[in-house]
This record gives sequence, C-alpha cells and structure tokens, in this order.
Amino acid sequence: MSDIILKVENLSKQYRLGLVGADTISDDLKRLWYKVRGKDDPFLKVGDANDRSAKQNSDYVWALQDINFEVKQGEVLGIIGKNGAGKSTLLKILSKITRPTTGSIKSRGTVASLLEVGTGFHGELTGKENIYLNGAILGMTKKEVASKIDDIIAFSGCERYIDTPVKRYSSGMSVRLAFAVAAFLEPDILIIDEVLTVGDAEFQKKAIGKMQDISQGEGRTVLFVSHNMAAVKTLCTRAIILEHGKIVFEGETDKAVSYYLKGDATHNNSKVFGAKYENTIFNLEKIIIKNTNKDKNKPIVESDEIEIITNIIFKNADVSRYHITYHLYNELGEALFSFSHPEINLNKGSNELRCYFPSNFLQSGEYFLSFFIIEDNKKAVFHERDIISFIIVDRARELGAYMGKEPGYIRPVFKWINKMK
Repeated sequence: MSDIILKVENLSKQYRLGLVGADTISDDLKRLWYKVRGKDDPFLKVGDANDRSAKQNSDYVWALQDINFEVKQGEVLGIIGKNGAGKSTLLKILSKITRPTTGSIKSRGTVASLLEVGTGFHGELTGKENIYLNGAILGMTKKEVASKIDDIIAFSGCERYIDTPVKRYSSGMSVRLAFAVAAFLEPDILIIDEVLTVGDAEFQKKAIGKMQDISQGEGRTVLFVSHNMAAVKTLCTRAIILEHGKIVFEGETDKAVSYYLKGDATHNNSKVFGAKYENTIFNLEKIIIKNTNKDKNKPIVESDEIEIITNIIFKNADVSRYHITYHLYNELGEALFSFSHPEINLNKGSNELRCYFPSNFLQSGEYFLSFFIIEDNKKAVFHERDIISFIIVDRARELGAYMGKEPGYIRPVFKWINKMK
C-alpha cells in the first residue's frame, strides 16, 4: 500500500473581489449557458494573480493556482509564505471548509484542523461538551473520547474552567483546549495554522513537543503553517513556499527557510540606496546586515556574531559635526534600544562603519532599523523609520529540540560566580 496519505493535484481557488462576495446572477447564468453548450467555465480564463500589493483590473483573483504536492504518512510538512500568499486558503480547502475552483484532493483517514481561535467550538457549550462534540465530528464514539478526556484536559491546563461555556474563555485558553482536542483525538492528518502563537511560551513548548510525538512516535501526518522559522526548522521534515498563490519552492526544510528569508529584498539582509538618500551633506550607499564572516545572502542565525555594515559618503568638509545613530525596533514596533559610534570618527569621503552584536545577543525574530544622521548633537538632518528590516533565525535544530522562544528580545550574558562556602 502506498505511504502517500495526501495528494493535491492541479488545485486552484478563485475569488470575486469587491462588495459582492459571491458571483452575480449574470455570472451564474453565463456559467450555466456555457455548461449547457458543453464549454469550459468562461471565468476560469480570467483573474489576476494573488498579489495583494498590486492594483489590477480584473474582478477575479486566483488565491491559489495550480498547486501540486504529496505528503507521506508520518511526515511534517511546513507551509511557508508571506501574509496573503494563500496559505490559509489552502488549509481551508484541505480541511473541507471551502471547495476548490478546480483540481482534486485525495486523502486517507480523518483530518483535524486548528485554523483560528475556537475553530470547531460551540460558544454555548462547555469545554468538556466541546471535546465530545469534536470527537463526534472526527468519527469517534463517546467511549473513545471518554478514554482520552482526562489527558486532553490535563494537557490544556483548563481544568478549572472545563465546565464553563467556551464563550467565556480567553483566546489563549481556547487555543489550549482546541489544540489538546485536535492532538489527543488522534486524527490521521493534523492541520495547524499560525494560531499557536496566541498561546503563551509554556504552551508553545508543550504544543511543539506534542507535535513531535504525534509525527515521530505515532506516525501521524502534520501540516504546519508558521512565520516562526525556528519552529518550522525544528518540526518539519520538508517544506513548500507559496508566493502569490503558487508554489515557488518545495524541498528540504533548511533550504526552504533559506529561500524564504532571502526571497524579498527587504529581508535580503542588505539594501542599496538611490538618489533619495543623497544630498549636499552625504550619500548613503548601502547597509548590510549579516553574520560575521558569512555571506550576506545567508540567513542570520542568533548563535553567531552579527555585523551591521554602513557604507556612506560625507561631502561636507566639517564632518566632525555629524554622527550616525540607529534605533532598533521589534516586529510590534516597540523600541528596543539605540546605538551609535562614540569612539569612531567619520571621514570626508567614503566611510564603511561596522557595528558588531555579540553572538546570542538578539533572539530569533524580525527586527527593524531606523537611521538618523545627527548634526552638532542637537538635531537630525536626516532620518528614516524602518530603513531596513531583517530576520534572525534560531539554530535550535542543530542543538537539539526547539523548546520555544524565551521571553524578551535580547539574550544578555551576565557574569556568574559560585562562591562556595
């Protein structure tokens, strides 16, 4: 018997844009007329690619187009892509929440999905009642669910509220219970969207460990969507990358993560500047962020030293009046710290400033740099917020099991002494 548990062939999904969410009557009549005459659906020949940032002319858009892949039993497939790439649409089709426009899906066994907070829950029912409801949806008997309910409740950490309607649960509690139900009721295919990020650090560690047990120990299949590249590298045996509704890469997880992180100029760890960044005082040429002694196109890992290289030309003879300052922000827009070059003087002409962050200083995540040129320590003659962004990934896969991201954004190394008596 083949070990292929899920096969997707020529899958496409088309949506109509604008205030009208579904097809108009005229569109339906046109489709019917073409069908009666034995012709193909005329609207399958129209529609723009799934590019949310581009203005296009058609009222139809292909959220997914010509998707083909296979998943083996026991495999953990990572699905990577930017917001709007089509990841959630794909998972909804695989979960049979919505139907594809064209193509087919062949699968074996039961499918459980966790796509958003409270997926599959009835708000008026208690947590315990929802466990039995989800078990019934998955085709399990009441006796089978009862044999696992203690484990589900214990894993979720919601025992005190298990007899309370889930409409009174926080989003984190809902995710805890939903994941516990999906994991312990033993579906053959478990589909998980980015929803786990709603949970706290403790629960993320438990969830990731449980997914490893499901795939490695129990031989079940997991489809995992996340923007956390460290978790993807740790969990997934293979990955696909979606861009504008199409698969642009399929292969080993490490190669997929590298492709994804360097696939966008804003996350390519380097930026070359044009005429906008030149005036009578300076000419900002480029900024490069990378691991020291590594190629700029390689992903930045937190366990190695990081260097920020700034190439800038100063035209003013009195360069001593100026200095450069950076502000570092996290993905929430929160300022982490600022830094400058107090012991390094700028020169008239070309300057290549190099700033070094020690290894394990910044945690994995997305960061944004704002750039300032300060005159006479009083005013900024130039500044730009988020002049460049970069992503730092965790090397946890090489060190062992990924246990989730620690709190905070920096990882300071302090001096410790064990002063024995």
